[in-house]
Amino acid sequence: MRRWLFPLLLGVVLAFVGYQVALVQFPRVLMGLATHRIAKGTGYNAMLAAPLATDKARAIVRPSPDLAYSSCPFDLSNGPVLVDVAPVPAPYWSLSIFNSRTDVAYVRNNIDAGNQPIRVAIARPGQPVPDGMTAVRVDGTTGIALIRILVPDRTQFAAIDAARKKSSCKALS
Repeated sequence: MRRWLFPLLLGVVLAFVGYQVALVQFPRVLMGLATHRIAKGTGYNAMLAAPLATDKARAIVRPSPDLAYSSCPFDLSNGPVLVDVAPVPAPYWSLSIFNSRTDVAYVRNNIDAGNQPIRVAIARPGQPVPDGMTAVRVDGTTGIALIRILVPDRTQFAAIDAARKKSSCKALS
């Protein structure tokens, strides 16, 4: 029996370490890399309107060629971040907010919003948010706000692109 005690204990320790790495730390590390990569374009708390995807686009994931993406890597270290999404002339658009562990904290699309602007303040628990604003509470200090817009026909992209560039992301201070 004593002969099996060490291998059994080692197996339990390795299982715990594997769990910590795979399920707890891996999502945070991946999101940190993605947030940092996107922030290289504009910095944190600023909206980046990416060009339409091509077959060569592979910055983070395989983007859909039918979607236009705008993203805001946010950092809540100095307070909440305001995200304003302007309606666009497209059949579908949405705002998704992901926390530092890749968890979805908020999703709203044009149908839910009645094709009206979406205005949210991303904040950590306990951070004050101005009255009348929709507060999106996230764990951690960083994450990504992602706008996705369906581009049914590339000839319509100029109008969609002009409208989506009215969306913004900035620190509330």
